[in-house]
Amino acid sequence: MAQRAVWLISHEPGTPLCGTVRFSRRYPTVEKRARVFNGTSYVPIPEDGPFLKALLFELRLLDDDKDFVESRDSCSHINKTSVYGLLVGGGELWPVVAFLKNNMIYACVPLVEQTLSPRPPLISISGISQSFELLFGIQDFLHLGQKNDTELNTKLNQLPDLLLQACPFGTLLDANLQNSLDSINFASVTHPQKQPAWKVGTYKGKPQVSISITEKVKSMQYDKQDIADTWQVVGAVTCKCDLEGIMPNVTISLSLPTNGSPLQDILVHPCVTSLDSAILTSSSIDAMDDSAFSGPYKFPFTPPLESFNLCYYTSQVPVPPILGFYQMKEEEIQVKITVNLKLHESVKNNFEFCEARIPFYNRGPITHVEYKVSFGQLEVFREKSLLIWIIGQKFPKSMEISLSGTVTFGAKSHEKQPFDEICIGGTAYLKLHFKILDYTLTGCYADQHSVQVFASGKPKINTHRKLISSDYYIWNSKAPAPITYGSLLLVRCHN
Repeated sequence: MAQRAVWLISHEPGTPLCGTVRFSRRYPTVEKRARVFNGTSYVPIPEDGPFLKALLFELRLLDDDKDFVESRDSCSHINKTSVYGLLVGGGELWPVVAFLKNNMIYACVPLVEQTLSPRPPLISISGISQSFELLFGIQDFLHLGQKNDTELNTKLNQLPDLLLQACPFGTLLDANLQNSLDSINFASVTHPQKQPAWKVGTYKGKPQVSISITEKVKSMQYDKQDIADTWQVVGAVTCKCDLEGIMPNVTISLSLPTNGSPLQDILVHPCVTSLDSAILTSSSIDAMDDSAFSGPYKFPFTPPLESFNLCYYTSQVPVPPILGFYQMKEEEIQVKITVNLKLHESVKNNFEFCEARIPFYNRGPITHVEYKVSFGQLEVFREKSLLIWIIGQKFPKSMEISLSGTVTFGAKSHEKQPFDEICIGGTAYLKLHFKILDYTLTGCYADQHSVQVFASGKPKINTHRKLISSDYYIWNSKAPAPITYGSLLLVRCHN
């Protein structure tokens, strides 16, 4: 018996969506089991937005929902069980246990350990009774002694930690969430704060928390039909917490926009105290599907005094930020080059800097350059046999730029000119260097208002993010063979 996902939705008539998802939790390990058990009848758990719309439609809670719908409103579909089927993503998600109480919709999807076609009788699905037990437990916890919205919000913020104890990995252990809360509070009372050995002192001063998200994008582009281009995003979240007290507690949430790329392969600092199982099981080895966890990614931790990397992650973004084409043709002591670069329309067109470096290895010094550039300016470093195309801070409105020209070389001098064991003959590359502030390729951000700090004083929250290039290569399309990242270990020593 296990749950695939849980939602709490506030019913808000008169608003555009008629409701808001106040809490959601998915269990990827259970979702993988559902995919195996259900086989061809498997329907993945949708994102919160589509689920909200489908559920409110099925419960007839949409403001403009006045028309008769045969599949929902006919006499043959009278529902007496609070178990529904929702039309999402071209399939029907079933069974969905849901009920409305005090303007709050409680919903979850239990695991069915068999195929769903034909539908098995409800009495044979043990997870349904567990779903009701879990939802009633959450309802009792939220409304026990509740006096105002502030107390409700406080309890909603406590739910992630409570479900880690009461329903780990989707399996209900204790429906009385107050027991879990009492055990957490008891542990904090019976074990007074003690200066840990790894923390050499305490901070005294104005409290503040600084969060910096840095994403590095790598790319290898060949412009060849038989060789696939590759790219990867690697992110790091760096924190500096200046907070008074022996063991202050901080919770940082990383969020993604609706079209953001899920974070994967997440590694956390040892100071992180607990993690959602969905964060731990998100891996780039698995194929991307609709069930991929897309946040929010919550990290509760007790920070050290110094700046530290809270977590690292990777992400499979759909396209590289800059698409490139590079062609180099040799003609005796000359080479003809053609470069086309295109900034993807989804990328922020505001760089701190952007330049393309075109090295020429195993040749003499540059003696003459004739070129035509559609945007930016070209700098020539003759002795280093290097061209630097300075693009600047913005691409033009067309998002496309080009460079073409002829480079003439003098006699070789092995003492001065750069030498490389890989870039021989037509094997050559262009390397992009750029940085974009206040932007990440995945869309990942840390919302200042979602940062929770349990320490004396109200801290100032500072958040920053940036995208920078790292090993961003565009290879000569006329090169005889592709170059891999491993081969570049020999190249980097020259850059």
